[in-house]
Amino acid sequence: MDLSDCFLAAFVAAVLFSAIGASPAAHQDARPANQSSGAPPGPDRDWPVYNGGIDGDHYSPLAQIDRTNVAQLKIAWQFDTGEKGNLETNPLIVGRVLYACTFTGKIIALDAATGKQIWTFDPGFKNGQPSRGLSYWTDGAHARIFAGILNYLYALDPATGKPIPDFAENGRIDLRKDLRGDYTQRSIALTTPGLVYKDLIVVGGRNPETHPAPPGDIRAFDVRTGALRWSFHTIPHPGEFGYDSWPPDAWKDAGAANNWAGMTLDAQRGILYVPTGSAVFDFYGGDRIGNDLFADTLLALDASTGERLWHFQGVHHDIWDRDFPAPPALVTVNHSGHRVDAVAQTTKQGIVYLFDRVTGTPLFPIEEHAYPPSDVPGEKTSLTQPMPTAPAPYARQRLTEDMLTTRSASAHDWALQTFRTFRSDGQFIPFGVDRQTIIFPGFDGGAEWGGPAIDPATGVLYVNANEMAWTGGLIADNPNAGPGAKLYQSQCAICHGADRAGSPPAFPSLVAVNQRLTDAQIVDVIFHGRGRMPALPNLDDAKVGLLLNYLKTAGAPGSEHAAGTMPGGPEIQYGFTGYRKFLDPDGYPAIAPPWGTLSAIDLNTGEYLWKIPLGEYPALAANGLRDTGSENYGGPIVTAGGLVFIAATVYDHRFRAFDSHTGRVLWETELPFAGLATPATYSIDGKQFIVIAASGGRDPKSPTGGMFIAFSLP
Repeated sequence: MDLSDCFLAAFVAAVLFSAIGASPAAHQDARPANQSSGAPPGPDRDWPVYNGGIDGDHYSPLAQIDRTNVAQLKIAWQFDTGEKGNLETNPLIVGRVLYACTFTGKIIALDAATGKQIWTFDPGFKNGQPSRGLSYWTDGAHARIFAGILNYLYALDPATGKPIPDFAENGRIDLRKDLRGDYTQRSIALTTPGLVYKDLIVVGGRNPETHPAPPGDIRAFDVRTGALRWSFHTIPHPGEFGYDSWPPDAWKDAGAANNWAGMTLDAQRGILYVPTGSAVFDFYGGDRIGNDLFADTLLALDASTGERLWHFQGVHHDIWDRDFPAPPALVTVNHSGHRVDAVAQTTKQGIVYLFDRVTGTPLFPIEEHAYPPSDVPGEKTSLTQPMPTAPAPYARQRLTEDMLTTRSASAHDWALQTFRTFRSDGQFIPFGVDRQTIIFPGFDGGAEWGGPAIDPATGVLYVNANEMAWTGGLIADNPNAGPGAKLYQSQCAICHGADRAGSPPAFPSLVAVNQRLTDAQIVDVIFHGRGRMPALPNLDDAKVGLLLNYLKTAGAPGSEHAAGTMPGGPEIQYGFTGYRKFLDPDGYPAIAPPWGTLSAIDLNTGEYLWKIPLGEYPALAANGLRDTGSENYGGPIVTAGGLVFIAATVYDHRFRAFDSHTGRVLWETELPFAGLATPATYSIDGKQFIVIAASGGRDPKSPTGGMFIAFSLP
């Protein structure tokens, strides 16, 4: 053994000792109020849970970096994964080790003080799905890292990165199992990490948004053995609460109502808070008439048993893809003269709900507002939808002509003429057939998966939001379409559009896709998924052949002329025309700024402290159009140093620190790639670090990569 091997062995031993000795409180203790500027460094602090803590508040009591010195931040270390693709991961820091996911599904461990690589776990297959983080468990004598990779939940040794062989099946759980029917025909991916409670790890999953899709069961597994300990049916079975909000047999074949966004825990009370998404099919619900509990619901469950304690449904019979997009955050507020332990849930609609976390009682009144019914045959929308009276929405709610772009006269004229072809009447307007309806804020929020940050000392919530307009509509089944066209409409059109044009880069065009990809490459994407696309294991070789033929011949004279039924599946009545951003001919938003914002909301009163544009377009800024805001993905963190750190912006690649009291930018730096992830902060040997994953991946005009970059004071 040479000296380098001796050093590695000693370092791994130290890592293991640190992991065994670590007992991350995960914010269960009372946090200190803001420390004064220049306060001496306190004890080292980990970031041991996704987004910092099981309470979901994205907060750190570290204050070495504060308002007075944040402008001095410099790069402490960088680690290049050597990969190119969208990194959304919020790393864990336990002891002296940083654990993170890479774009291709590898799990890495780095020295958190230097960025030097300790180990890599490569599962040996392509991962086409985003991986936003990991889970850590220890009982003081043993420790495990839990990693979701495609449909598997792995248990890894934190010291070596090797799977723990006596966990489940050779170190991993196949999450397709124990749901419904033939598990090999199911698609599920754990894109957001599970949550650890005592000796359980509780997971949801990302499910397809088209038929067929598995139900979104919430499941708890034993952290030592991988055995299933409890399961909550988000599509209720006969005799379960909520069963009568669906058609009688929906539990047999309805899908989704899944938790893809992550969860939050009140560890002292043992209450798990689980936000869910929409039911399948996202945009037409004629086969699921009713309110569809527990889709689009904030669930409060007994973390030990999975028993429902209370619930709130944010959208009844969702046909707009209005998933709850992020874990809620726990906070204690002053309300009606009392201190109330509360839970705050952000939404794609641009509103925040606040509840008593024990009883589910809203702290600000929630009113049911009436909306027009659908005129699509077979559809029956809810006559009302809930909206809180406070806080006011953090994103605009209805697009009108006076809100269109004035970037140039020609852009405005184009936007005005195009806008007049749409229906734009605000939230919860049902889609029509053969006419586009404005969704504002768009399908990507309002708030997105990054989630909010909350300062526990003040009760102020910080949330970044998109203010983009999108459009959508329905298309009736074409009885003259061939089986390949029907397969495309049922499985692919929801993202790539009825015309196959997509909405790049998130939803790429499939026009002439066979000229860019080989048949084998297309089949690989179909079976394994890629980016936002889930795997489609329900398609056998015959169906894939029909789909390939359609993609090659669609649009050609005489193509897909022979009518036929969709093989092996139900006939669709209505399909979705596809996700479409309302952009002007130059590719900029066709509405007036702001196009992205960062807001500070006092949850004690429901009032805004400040709201500012977040991000800009470099080309527009160079011509004098600055501070427009831009699309943003990934969330903020807030520290006791009085700072809000956030990257998130798609186009300007900036990482910024804001004064939490005023919203003023105190520091910013340009990253090599956009930082579309939530940062983390931690302290080692008395030095505070801020780390962000930078990769780009959402702007086709910008470079992509895959780096972790840490900053500290000189």
